[in-house]
Amino acid sequence: MNKTKKHKKSEVYKRSYLELSNGMIFEGRAIGADVVVSGEMVFNTGMLGYSEVMTDPSYLGQILVFSFYLVGNYGIPTIKKGFMSIGHESSSIKTQGIIVSDIYDDCYHHDGDVSIEYWMKCQNIPGIAAIDTRYLIQIIRENENICGRIIPEAANLQDKNKFEFLKNFKNNEYVDPSKFNLMPSISTKKKIKMGIGTKKVAVIDCGAKWNILRMLIERKCEIEILPWDTDFSSVKCDAWIISNGPGDPRNTGDLVNRIKKDILNLDSPVLGICLGHQLLSLAAGAMTEKLNHGHRSHNQPIFSLPDRKAYMSSQNHRYSVTKNSIKNDWELWFENANDGSVEGLKHKEKPFISVQFHPEASSGPNDTSWIMDEFVKLIK
Repeated sequence: MNKTKKHKKSEVYKRSYLELSNGMIFEGRAIGADVVVSGEMVFNTGMLGYSEVMTDPSYLGQILVFSFYLVGNYGIPTIKKGFMSIGHESSSIKTQGIIVSDIYDDCYHHDGDVSIEYWMKCQNIPGIAAIDTRYLIQIIRENENICGRIIPEAANLQDKNKFEFLKNFKNNEYVDPSKFNLMPSISTKKKIKMGIGTKKVAVIDCGAKWNILRMLIERKCEIEILPWDTDFSSVKCDAWIISNGPGDPRNTGDLVNRIKKDILNLDSPVLGICLGHQLLSLAAGAMTEKLNHGHRSHNQPIFSLPDRKAYMSSQNHRYSVTKNSIKNDWELWFENANDGSVEGLKHKEKPFISVQFHPEASSGPNDTSWIMDEFVKLIK
């Protein structure tokens, strides 16, 4: 992107409407692209890190509400040639759209390349400003499953070719991403190798954040990123990571069965992160359930067990492993300090570990980054 191509504010604002599936309608100022989108309504509490959050593949199919009142003040970090630019967690925006209280359409930062609104327009992503986002978040929390539509004035239809699951989207419908298998839309289409080291880690890409890969490379690991539908029995590696990603873990095709058949019968270390934690748990015979409110913030408190050390964690999920369904050969490793829900598991004999939160948090607290060290130590 060219730094001289910053989008400038227009003196005449276009209106845009947020229609919720519970019948409520909000009016605000249109920002970004003039397209109609629909998705699950979710929120994020971070003051910073909006570019990382918007490019996080876990937000695929979701309209993201920022609770912090000002977004965009330091612009969008430069997208450099190559792979894994700092300030981005994937190669493009993954949210359907965003809702903000206010947006700053300029940037003053040493690495601020373009404004957030120009970036959104380039990627055909709409948004709405001048909405009471904290009130809207209360509505999202009080409704078990609420979807929405962003409808700018004189809007075009959404680009249905951007993600596979949108092909049958109708302009007057609400898109609920949990009803789709999102893996074909978010996973890599081909195997990718990177990093140099004596320990080879296979990463099952269910929507892997770039910071997982960065942290493995920093720890001298060779990585092979695998499409979600890979024949795992043919993969040669020393350890496995089942990555984060979007959607309902039970709506992922035959992925759970292949993890059970081809990975859990081995003795190689396994780390499941977020969706990967849920998939690993399902493969081990546990069940998952939909939480009433979900955990969506940069400051979710968790306890490690049995020592009950407290950590702050970054989370974005609506599904959780059902505690009373955990099999006897597994034990609780972490639990949520607010509601007691499962936040991590350990196998009692094999080197299998999983966490519901993000030890690679970017953005977010780094309290639990040591888990990546523990995982690498398990690799022989």
